[in-house]
Amino acid sequence: MRTRDHNKEEIVKQNAIELLVEKGIEGFSMNQLAKKCNISVATLYIYYLDKDDLIRKIGIEIGTRFFSEMTRDFLPTMSFRNGLYKQWENRISFTQKNPLEVRCWELLTHSSYSQTILDPSLNEFKAIMEVFFQNAIANKELAPMSKEIFWSVAYGPLYSLLHFERDGKNFGGKPFKLTAKTTKEVFELVIKALTP
Repeated sequence: MRTRDHNKEEIVKQNAIELLVEKGIEGFSMNQLAKKCNISVATLYIYYLDKDDLIRKIGIEIGTRFFSEMTRDFLPTMSFRNGLYKQWENRISFTQKNPLEVRCWELLTHSSYSQTILDPSLNEFKAIMEVFFQNAIANKELAPMSKEIFWSVAYGPLYSLLHFERDGKNFGGKPFKLTAKTTKEVFELVIKALTP
């Protein structure tokens, strides 16, 4: 039996992410991946049971890294303003450092793989954010609202800015680069919308 080569496994993962972003889930195949990695298709089955297993494992790994990064230097007991800003900083940092992984994550979380990758990677983060959310309401730093409304208002504007940056242009087609000034300006509008 052939042994796992961790360096080769990393190459397979990176190439799989690139192909998923480029071709989409339906256009992605194990044969294409093997060709891109310059290995045999049989080698892929040392690491993964099949295409579904590969996609699930990659999705869970990206999600776990993403949600782990979201809690870096963040405590659920932080003030609402400081905690939310830390979340924004962490999301911006992860997105800028890992653009392909973020695009792959977005693709997978809007597919039939969504629950199978979200459930294992999100549990701990969900619990931390629940404490943060409830503390902010109890401390009257956050107006009472549903989590769906909170999430939309708290993060929707940030993700719009990150998409403009990813595309390198705004709606009008003019060049766009996310700056600290723009981030703070939009953050202040979000705080104003969320606080009592």
